[in-house]
Amino acid sequence: MTTALVLVDIQNDYFPGGTMSLENMDAAAANAARLLAAFRERRLPIVHVRHLSVRPGATFFVAGTAGAEIHPAVAPRAGEAVVEKNFPNAFRATDLEPRLRAAGADHVVIAGAMSHMCIDATTRAAFDHGFKCTVAEDACATRALEFGGRTLPARDVHAAFMAALAAPYAKIAQADACLVALGGA
Repeated sequence: MTTALVLVDIQNDYFPGGTMSLENMDAAAANAARLLAAFRERRLPIVHVRHLSVRPGATFFVAGTAGAEIHPAVAPRAGEAVVEKNFPNAFRATDLEPRLRAAGADHVVIAGAMSHMCIDATTRAAFDHGFKCTVAEDACATRALEFGGRTLPARDVHAAFMAALAAPYAKIAQADACLVALGGA
């Protein structure tokens, strides 16, 4: 079994000062960077996913802006795959699945943003494509949402989506547990 790392939308606009700042994005990116270092050290497959907005009037992840660039904490190195997407699901209208298959991956560790949107959609799609999935939950971030006249804090949004993914879509784990599963911290 080969495990691949899929880093989803860890882009500048999600960080403090960005157009769509998320809660705890710095901490999530730090954990994602630890995973990235471990996958690099073990020469395991890595795919960086970058969202580019194509909706008219989009305010973040606009092509050609600094906000759309992958954050330096997890910047791709030469030779690492970068998949550009235009939908929450990183498999939709991209070559993510064939890239993972070509790398021999049957298990994916997913990290990034936003927990309630692209992490959710990508994890469910990965499961539907037959991949075993692990979500490194502390390497993911989101924001507060409003529904029914209530504001749901980011931590509750994150927890609800991790709980929903936990069965049957993915194992939900902290980055430390993912590192141990790779064979050491």
